[in-house]
Amino acid sequence: MAKRQFFFIRNVIYFTFSAFGGAQAHLSLLLRYFVTNINFVTEEELLELNALAQVLPGPASTQTLVGIAYKVGGLKLAIITFLIWILPSAAIMTLAAIWYSLLDQKDKLVSVFEFVHPVVLGIVAYGAFKLGKRVLTTQVSVFLAIGALVGTLVLKEAYVFPLAILIGGMVSSAIGTPTEETELRVRLFANINPKKLGYFIGVLLFMAMLGALINRTSPFSLPIRLFENFYRNGIFIFGGGQVLVPMMFTEFVQMKHYLSQTDFLSGFAFQQVLPGPTFSFTSYIGALGMKHGGYGIVGQLTGGFLAVLGINLPGLILVLFIVPFWNDLKKVSRIKYSLSGINAVSVGFIIAAFFMLIAPIGLNWLFLAILLATFLVLNFTKISPALIIIAGVVLGYII
Repeated sequence: MAKRQFFFIRNVIYFTFSAFGGAQAHLSLLLRYFVTNINFVTEEELLELNALAQVLPGPASTQTLVGIAYKVGGLKLAIITFLIWILPSAAIMTLAAIWYSLLDQKDKLVSVFEFVHPVVLGIVAYGAFKLGKRVLTTQVSVFLAIGALVGTLVLKEAYVFPLAILIGGMVSSAIGTPTEETELRVRLFANINPKKLGYFIGVLLFMAMLGALINRTSPFSLPIRLFENFYRNGIFIFGGGQVLVPMMFTEFVQMKHYLSQTDFLSGFAFQQVLPGPTFSFTSYIGALGMKHGGYGIVGQLTGGFLAVLGINLPGLILVLFIVPFWNDLKKVSRIKYSLSGINAVSVGFIIAAFFMLIAPIGLNWLFLAILLATFLVLNFTKISPALIIIAGVVLGYII
C-alpha cells in the first residue's frame, strides 16, 4: 500500500508540472497518469468523479484529483495531493503580484503586456463559445444564459452570481426531472451519518459568515474579509476557471478597486502560461488586495495564501464529503438536471465578462484583430493558449 501511494504522489507531481491548458486538457492528463500509466482508478471511475466535480461548486480539476486521491489512500492522501497540486502555481502567482507591485518600471512592463490583453479576451471569447456550444442546446438554457448576462451587466453586483446560479439550477431541475425518486432518496440519506453531515454544513456556514462577524476597524479586518470574499466566491463558482474571470473582475476591480483592469488582465495572462489550477490566479488578486490595504510583503504573502485557500476550501470540503455517497447521489435526477441550468448561467457570466473587459478597448482595430486571430487559432488549431500569450508578450516587447 505504501509503495502504491508513493507512486501515486509521484504521478501527482508529474501532473502538477505538466497540466497546461485548463480543465479540458487536464482531464486527458488525469486519464494518462492515473488510469493508463498505473491503474489507480478505472476510466469509468475517473469520468464519474469528473462529472461530480462539474456538479459541485469549485475547481473541477482540483476536485477530480482530490477525489482520486481519496479513493486511493483516504483523507490523508487527499490533503497531501491537494497541497502538492495547489501550492506551486499559487506561490508563483503570489510572488508575481509582489514583484509587479514593487517594480519601478511598471509602465514598461504594462507596455510589454499591451498585446497580451486582447489575447486574453480572445481566450475568454473562445471559452464562452465552446461552453455555449455544448450547453446552450434548449430554449430554456438560452433564456437562462441571457438572463445571467443582462443581470450581470446591469446590476454589476456580487450577489448576482449566487442568485443567478440558484435560479438556473432550480429552473432546469424543475423542468428536466421526469419523476420523483423517493425510495432512492430515503436510501441515500439513510447512509449519511447525521453528525458528519452537520459537521460539514457547520464548517461551510461558519466560514461563510466569518467575514461578517469581524469588526471592520480590526487590524485583522482586511485579511479575514479577503478570506471570506474568496470563500464565498468558492461556494458559488460553477463551471471552473472560465467563470472565475467575471466574478473576480466584478468584485475586486469594479466594486472594490483592489486592482486595475490592467493589473487584472496581466495577472490572468501570466497564470495562463503556468501549469496547474486556474484558481491559483486568486493568489495574485489576494496579494494585490493586501497591497491596496497598505500591508507589506508579509501581508501580501498572507493575502495570496488566504485567497487560494478560501477559493478552494468549499469545493474541497464538499468533494471529500460527497465522494463516499456518489454512487447513490449520481442517480438522483434533480441533482443531475440542475447542472444544465447552472452551466447555462455560467455561459452568461463569461459573455458578460467579455463585454466588460472589451469595453475600454473601443475601436482599436489592432487589438480587435488580435482578439479575433486568437479566437480563430484556438478554434481551428490545437495550439496552446500559453504559446499565444507568449507570442503576445514578444510582440509587445518588439513594438
